[in-house]
Amino acid sequence: MEQGEGGALEPGAGIPRVDPYGFERPEDFDYVSYEEFFSRYLVILTRRAIKWSKLLKGNNGVQKSLKVKRYIRKGVPNEHRALIWMIVSGAQAKMEQNPGYYNKLLEGEKSDMLVEAIKTDMNRTFPDNVQFRKTADPCLQQTLYNVLVAYGHHNKTVGYCQGMNFIAGYLILITKNEEESFWLLDALIGRILPDYYSPEMMGLKTDQEVLGELVRKKVPAVAELIDRHGVMWTLIVSRWFICLFIDILPVETVLRIWDCLFYEGSKIIFRVALALIKQHQAFILEATNLPDVCDKFKQITRGTFVTECHSFMQKIFTEPGSLSMATVNKLRETCRAKLVAQGSTNNI
Repeated sequence: MEQGEGGALEPGAGIPRVDPYGFERPEDFDYVSYEEFFSRYLVILTRRAIKWSKLLKGNNGVQKSLKVKRYIRKGVPNEHRALIWMIVSGAQAKMEQNPGYYNKLLEGEKSDMLVEAIKTDMNRTFPDNVQFRKTADPCLQQTLYNVLVAYGHHNKTVGYCQGMNFIAGYLILITKNEEESFWLLDALIGRILPDYYSPEMMGLKTDQEVLGELVRKKVPAVAELIDRHGVMWTLIVSRWFICLFIDILPVETVLRIWDCLFYEGSKIIFRVALALIKQHQAFILEATNLPDVCDKFKQITRGTFVTECHSFMQKIFTEPGSLSMATVNKLRETCRAKLVAQGSTNNI
């Protein structure tokens, strides 16, 4: 830590250049405002950690309940994150029902095409993370490769698709366990995100249209602007869905979103997207052409609103108003039917 004159710390000097997950902070990182936020957030984290410890020591453990849902929405402490994700997503149960399955996949015959596709993406995965560099010891690239190859053989319909490398990478950083990362990836791709990564990506295309419909209902002025400039939703939000906000929002914020995603399912993605759009409605409406719209959508994912993850998470449950899974599923049906009618089976 750098000392200022007279032994006092320089503002922002208490924040290391590499974050706790191994990501190097960008050149233009605002250390001063982040330190100010983090000192406040640390108090919340400490309080939550005590409550979680008590809950985990209790007789009921982590069963689905309003209390557990409330706790998850307020954030899972990092030391308990892997365990909670495993339990609430159903990954733990799957792993226990299939002992030795993961290793069998790794020992089995490999598809050369799949292996080649995964190897190509290895060096492109988190070049800004010190744990994924070839010089790191241990280097997480091998772990990532194993998880993706095993998953590709487990789910042959999906195989491997760009974006899965980032998701598996985050899972590895949190669980520090290859097999758990595999089963969490299975929970996400197989159950939580319907048909996002299949060759046609029909689920992904559907959900982008669903977001468009939700914006039409909840932020109509923005929907009107998007229509007026002929912007396709896929152009501005596809990476939000494919990467589950990785490299879009700050790491800590992404992890808080995933806490809820594993417990409450894919409607959380819509809540996050709607909160971002609603919060920045006036700013988005300043756009005067298509490139401008795209630029505004990039800019709304930066700044203090998204960095201050605790208040951001409160906003995603208040700003968009009510949003039930039933509403989402109904919209999925109509949007999917429309896409099928349009013959939209080409890759994005």
